[in-house]
Amino acid sequence: MGRAEGEDGAAAGPSQEGGDVPSASGGADVRSAQEGAEVRQFWEGLGLPGLVDVHTHFMPERVLRKVWEYFDAVGPLTGLDWPITYRGEEDERTAVLRQFGVRAFTAMLYPHKPGMAEWLNEWAVDFARRTPDCLHTATLFPEPGVASYVRRAVDDGARVFKAHVQVGAYDPADELLDPAWGLLAEAGIPVVIHCGSGPAPGKHTGPEPIRRVLARHPRLRLVVAHMGMPQYEDFLGLAERYGEVRLDTTMAFTDFSERFAPFPRRALPRLDALGDRILLGSDFPNIPYAYVHQLQALERLGLGDDWLRAVCYGNGVRLFGL
Repeated sequence: MGRAEGEDGAAAGPSQEGGDVPSASGGADVRSAQEGAEVRQFWEGLGLPGLVDVHTHFMPERVLRKVWEYFDAVGPLTGLDWPITYRGEEDERTAVLRQFGVRAFTAMLYPHKPGMAEWLNEWAVDFARRTPDCLHTATLFPEPGVASYVRRAVDDGARVFKAHVQVGAYDPADELLDPAWGLLAEAGIPVVIHCGSGPAPGKHTGPEPIRRVLARHPRLRLVVAHMGMPQYEDFLGLAERYGEVRLDTTMAFTDFSERFAPFPRRALPRLDALGDRILLGSDFPNIPYAYVHQLQALERLGLGDDWLRAVCYGNGVRLFGL
């Protein structure tokens, strides 16, 4: 989650109350052997070979530092304290995910102004080459030339795109984006899109702009970030109507999010029924809690092991052909 040059994601949970929780100060203490064992125990207990996390953030270091500065000041901006649990160097952060058994992850990066997306995509090409377990990620912005650089990113091997309606402060139904959405729909490339109004509404957040996008591009593989928080039921409805719409779990159901945007219990049967189109997301590294809590929060929904296996691994494997 986030605003300005900010970011996605937050949550808190049982592992905060005790045990060996990684420090927010960064460095070597991000590698908690106890938490790694807890994460692995979770997926091993389900009989899985690991996890697929569709919502993790890697980006140029100077951009990521700006993101962290935003979260360091998020208390006075939103009233929420948001320490970065996994503040470390790039190689440390990838090592943590591998220690957790995350078999595939993403580099969710996004622009907040015109002229930024193209060079972020150039950085992402190099990151994907040196990080084979990262799904090559690209981004876009409503600006002249967007279709051209989206096509170039696809040709370079991008497997997933990130769009951030809140941070970018743009209408996803902007006509400038129409050719890019059409191109991505035709190519079958998923787009993880932060379009819900949590933790604070933006000018173009909410389900209505997404309805307009999907009316024009019904085969577009949108993955609604954060379950569309707090408009959970509206976005579940879009997934029920459009067979290529999915939702990721990032932040949702956690203690942190339940305090300000609780998931309605009446919607659990709908969540269960859409179990083949819900994907694990974490917002790593920009989370003020231990990674394992996202998994624990999913488990305590009580939707069963088959649902968890699909969400935490199978659905991502199928979507990305892993």
